[in-house]
This record gives sequence, C-alpha cells and structure tokens, in this order.
Amino acid sequence: MKEKFDAIVVGSGPNGLAAAITMQQAGLAVLLIEGKDTLGGGMRSAELTLPGFIHDICSAVHPLGEDSPVFKQLNLEQYGLEYIKAPYAVAHPFDDGSAVGIQSSLSATINEMGPDGENYKKLFSHFVEEWPALRSAFVGPLHL
Repeated sequence: MKEKFDAIVVGSGPNGLAAAITMQQAGLAVLLIEGKDTLGGGMRSAELTLPGFIHDICSAVHPLGEDSPVFKQLNLEQYGLEYIKAPYAVAHPFDDGSAVGIQSSLSATINEMGPDGENYKKLFSHFVEEWPALRSAFVGPLHL
C-alpha cells in the first residue's frame, strides 16, 4: 500500500524542520526528505578531526534560532537542547594586527571599542532596545 502525504519537505535544516513541524501540527501528513546521512542541514556538527572535538559542518552561528517562534513553542530544552553563547559573536582583524570583537553585550562591545564606542552605541543601541518589535522581521514571514 502506498503512503499518502499531504506535503513533502526537502531538507531538514532549520527552515525545513520548522515547515514540516508546522504542517504536521496543522494535521497534515508530511514527508521530510534529507539527502545527507544525518538530519539538521546547516546545523549539523561532527567529529571531523580528533575524537571529542566537535566541529560545525556548515555555518557556525545560528543567532536567531533561540528567538524562533516555531522552535520556542516546541520547548526543546526538555529534550536536552542547550543554546551555547560564545562571549564574542564575531571579531574583525585590522591590517595593523589589532582586532575588535563584537560581544553579545552592547555595553561590553562599546567599552572594547574605545573612542569608537560612542559611534557604535549610536548605531546599534536602538536596534538592541527595539529588538522585541523588530524580531518578526527577522524570524517570521516576510512582510511586503
């Protein structure tokens, strides 16, 4: 007997998983197809060098995953999900050998930037303060 699916989702990365889960919760029979041996798309990791050293296979950072309305409502922490937050989100080296690091704390980043800190604060403080209102533009459907 042939299975009948209402929807087929190709790819088990964050967007594919979110789409498949949302449709399944709406009562649809969903087939999720992944071309790799492991699920997760760009969020996969594995021991690529030495035993015990886990490396990202694709992208290294998914900063909006924790704010995803789809993943929040699944309460994945009860299954062991833990978001690991590095002290620095990104760093930029300069030609003179110095570097600047962007931290998750706005004030820490401002302090690290020395005389440029005030300009950084003017540029980004509004985004940090208004993040709850801006979030849907980044983790929700596109609004035209």
